[in-house]
Amino acid sequence: MAATTQNRLKVALRKRMKDALKCLKPEVIARQSQAVTAKVLTNQAFQQAQRVSIYLSTSSELDTTALLSEMFRLDKMVFVPTYEGSNMKMVRLRGMDEYESLPLTKWNIKQPDFKDAREDAMTNGHGIDLFIVPGVAFTRRGARMGHGMGYYDKFLRQHAEKYPSFKVVVMMALALNEQIISDEELPM
Repeated sequence: MAATTQNRLKVALRKRMKDALKCLKPEVIARQSQAVTAKVLTNQAFQQAQRVSIYLSTSSELDTTALLSEMFRLDKMVFVPTYEGSNMKMVRLRGMDEYESLPLTKWNIKQPDFKDAREDAMTNGHGIDLFIVPGVAFTRRGARMGHGMGYYDKFLRQHAEKYPSFKVVVMMALALNEQIISDEELPM
């Protein structure tokens, strides 16, 4: 019964967040995206990271395009998610021209083809230094609720198993102000 209540709370919170984000004007998202991008660029973990995983945003999320562009300008090794069924992998993207040419998924997200021959963070022997992760809702203490498919939770577990003592991995979640909630509001 507790799991069912938990699931209902998560469904309700996802709907509340979706409704709140739908009401945001594009200029509000753009202004918040610029502020967050500036903050990330001055973050020490970001500056020190060589291999960075970043999600490719949709129109209702904080826009990651400017940050992606800066990562290429700074010669970071950029990895982005690609999905097939219940599997996700992080593959290398080498520049904005490559990003611009990516096809759209049914969710209207740019994504490399899962079967493309690209460098894979799980098989390259180096993994990821910094994960910039998406989500639906976040707390100021760092808790996050994803979109409900568990792609990132599963991948992060696999990454930690593959590179257990190899390095300290940092996670960073990017959020619009409207996605930040109290600890009590986040069902876990």
